[in-house]
Formats: sequence, C-alpha cells, structure tokens
Amino acid sequence: MLTKYDEFLCHQTVDTFDCVNTSAREWTERVWFSVHDTAGRYHCVAGFGVYPNRNIMDAFACFLVDGATQHCVRASRELRPGNDEVRVGPFSYEVLEPMRLVRFSLGDNDFGLTFSLEMRGTLTPHEEDAQVSVARGRVLENVKRYVQVGRPSGWISAAGIRVSVEETGWRAERDHSWGIRRGGGVPETGVQPGEVPQGYLYNFMLAQFDDWGVTYHTREDWDSRRLAFSGGVLRPIGSREQGKKVLSVDHRYTFKPDVRHINGGSVALDTGEAKPVELSIRPLSTCYIRAGGYFGFRGFTHGLWMGPGYIDGFTLDLRDPAVLREVSFLEDFMCEVRCGDEIGYGIVELVLIGKYPKYGYLSY
Repeated sequence: MLTKYDEFLCHQTVDTFDCVNTSAREWTERVWFSVHDTAGRYHCVAGFGVYPNRNIMDAFACFLVDGATQHCVRASRELRPGNDEVRVGPFSYEVLEPMRLVRFSLGDNDFGLTFSLEMRGTLTPHEEDAQVSVARGRVLENVKRYVQVGRPSGWISAAGIRVSVEETGWRAERDHSWGIRRGGGVPETGVQPGEVPQGYLYNFMLAQFDDWGVTYHTREDWDSRRLAFSGGVLRPIGSREQGKKVLSVDHRYTFKPDVRHINGGSVALDTGEAKPVELSIRPLSTCYIRAGGYFGFRGFTHGLWMGPGYIDGFTLDLRDPAVLREVSFLEDFMCEVRCGDEIGYGIVELVLIGKYPKYGYLSY
C-alpha cells in the first residue's frame, strides 16, 4: 500500500513504507517526549508507538503537578489505512524541522488534559549503538535509538489550571527508537519462556547544561557485568567541536529505604581522557510513566490491540501509598545535575530488579 512517505527517495527495501523487513510482531517504532520546569513543579511525558505487524498505533501522556497529582490519557487505534499520519484520537505528533523542531499535541478529550508543546533541539542528537540480545537462538531485541535535548514552548492545561511553557525555566528531552524490542510492551506469546534473571539493572540518563549535554544507556547483570552500553557527550548544533563517546559509566546512586527509587547520587563518565566527567544528581520530580502503558497498567499496554479506536484517562493521587505501589516500576526522575560549578537538568531512568549486591540488594 502506498503512503505519502513513498514519494521520498529513501527506500531501503523492495517494498513500500507500509511494511517493515520482518514479520516479527515485536517490531516497534516509538517516540518519547519529556517537558518539565527546572523547579520540579510540572513534568509532562508523552509518547507514540507504531506496531506495523500488529496493525496498531497508540499514544499516551502523563502530567505531574507538584509531586502529588498525575493526570493520564492513553489512546489506541487501528493503524491502517492511516499509517502515514501520526495521530491517535486527540493526540498528534509533527516533525516541523528534522532533528531541530517537533510538536506534540493533545486536543480536547473527556479527561481534562490538553497541551500543545514544541521542542527545539539545542544540541546535536546522539545516535546510540544498536542494542542486540539473542537467547536460545531467538532475537529478543534489536533496537536502534537516537536522543536529543532542547528547549520547549507552548502550554499545558489540566483540572482547571493552564501552565505556560517557556524556554526560560523549562527543559525538554526526546528519543526515537525502532526495531524488535521486548521491554515495555506486549510480550511474545506461545514460545518457550525466558529465564528469570537473578538480578538486572537498566539505567538511562539524558541531561543538558547551557552549552553541552550528556547521555548514557546501560544494562547490567546482577553482578554489575555490562550487558549493553552506549553514551556520548553532546555539543551544540552547528558547533565545530565534536561530541565525545562515553566509554563506560560508574554509577553511584542512593535509594529510598522503602522502594527502589533513587534519591540522589553521582556518576563518573569515562570519555577516554585522564579525568572522568563527574556529575552529581538530585531528583526534583518523579513522573510515573508506567501509567502510560509501559509493562501494562490498568488494562492498557503498549502494542496491545484495543479495537479500532480506544481512549481512556484518569488522575492518580500520588499521596496514596497504595497508588504508588500500583504504579511504580518505571519512572522518569527529573533531576538537577551538577558538574563542578555548572548546573543542568535532565531525566534519569533506573529499574533494578532482584539481586544486585553493589546497592545492597540480595534478592527480589
């Protein structure tokens, strides 16, 4: 089936853009978008997912207010024939200027959360190394991703409040990934179950200072053995100075006593120079993005068939311990990041399950 993308001279297979070059149902293309103020009062995370071999497109948004209330909207639709329009119900995503300017919008709906947000990239995007995982002869994951930081503008409205988003005092981050992925969505069914690991750590950081930034993505076994890693130091768009590759990270987080959530710490990034890049980290807000459908929440999972058209929404009272227990697993921690006298802001994600002696965890 022809789409508008087939007009461009960028085909890489003998097929139209209606298809991908595998029949794997786990093939996913996603965009993730984070906007927050630097004081920690407001934090909005949104995303889209496309699943060509499931004939599904879905979207979500989570808006955190003062660490106490999180407004959530999720939607899903049949992908075809509108597979060349990134729209799901009231959600839309537009690339206004490639690698420079994108827009996320959530129009009128019955759940009270709306927004129109643009992000202008300030630093060159970082292309991560591919993440590949094979077990028992089966490809579990083969994903490519790039990330970028920038400054947002626009507005957010929820529960009778309207927040103006301005480049001064606000920051934004985004990613774009595609490939076969196992994390966060509907798992493959009807196959031999995978082994339950003794322990596992996933940690992602994407942060920006005034004229540079940093990112890394690490996955580790229970004994801190690295399973996958990619990272880089980011420079301004158009700068003559090239970004550097981050070779490894020594993370030293501290955790809350009752839940595996970070409450501070530091990281040291090895860029091949004599001294590592030392960063201290202080969380300012926590957006619970599992509520958007990562790993499933209240009947909605990324890539799950919900019918030709579906939308729901709700508000979470994060002051309720029962709600926190229900929604906790994958969080976007918006953090103040310091490097010497410089102060920056960004997102840290950390999921730690099972045994991990480095942080004192000896079992699930």
